[in-house]
Amino acid sequence: MISSPSAAAPRYALALGMSLMTVLFLLFGIGALGIVGDGDRDAIYLAAPAVGLLVAVLTRFRPGGMVLALGAASVTTLLAGVVAVVLITTDRESASVLDVVGLTGMYAVLFAAAAVLFRRVPE
Repeated sequence: MISSPSAAAPRYALALGMSLMTVLFLLFGIGALGIVGDGDRDAIYLAAPAVGLLVAVLTRFRPGGMVLALGAASVTTLLAGVVAVVLITTDRESASVLDVVGLTGMYAVLFAAAAVLFRRVPE
C-alpha cells in the first residue's frame, strides 16, 4: 500500500510530538526529582537529547534520519544509565540503583517508541 504525502504529515507530527514530550519528560524528571541523586550528576542524561538533536539536524529531520536520531538518543540514555550506576556504586551516592535502572530504561524505551513511530512515516 502506497501512502500519500498527506498521510505522512499526521504520522510525522505524532512521532515528533512523542519525541518532544519524551525530552520534556526527561528534563522535568531531572529538574524536579533527579535521577542519580543530589548535584550535577543528572547532567549526563542531557547527552541523549543532544545526540538526538545533532543526528536529526545532520539528517535534515527526514523520517529515516529521525529513526537514527531517536535510536541514538535511546542508546545514549542507556550509556548514561551505566555511567550513573557506576557513579552510585563507587561514590556511595544516596540514589537507589534499582530506581536509576528503572528510570533509565523508561526513558530509553520512550525514545525507542518514538523511533518506531518515525519508522512508520513514509519517506
